[in-house]
Amino acid sequence: MRNLNESAKSLRALLSERILVLDGAMGTMLQQRHLTADDFGGAALEGCNENLVRTRPDVVLDIHRKYFDAGSDIVETNSFGGAPIVLAEYGLAADAHELNKRAAELARQAANGNEDAVCSRVRGADDEGYYGNGRRDV
Repeated sequence: MRNLNESAKSLRALLSERILVLDGAMGTMLQQRHLTADDFGGAALEGCNENLVRTRPDVVLDIHRKYFDAGSDIVETNSFGGAPIVLAEYGLAADAHELNKRAAELARQAANGNEDAVCSRVRGADDEGYYGNGRRDV
């Protein structure tokens, strides 16, 4: 687990120097990929973008990298609907921690490969979505 105090300190220091740019909408980028039910893990999981970190991590990682290439300083995790109550719609409530952790790992992987990314110093931001999951352990 990362040291949140150190991450916050690094982020505040960078914000005192310049404006930082966050990524755009992950869901929109995923829709542009024209993914099939198989990409999501089957028809029952179609539309569960959070499961893509398990079934198509290459797609999620590529989107993060494209945002960095476009000038983003920070990328959010692919965890907008990562709350157990939302994942329950797909029968994945029990997988919430695993999926959210994997989403954070992919954001960090993309950041670590980008020397200019703020995230290479601060790491990936968490996308809590409408449900405010409060995932502080990823």
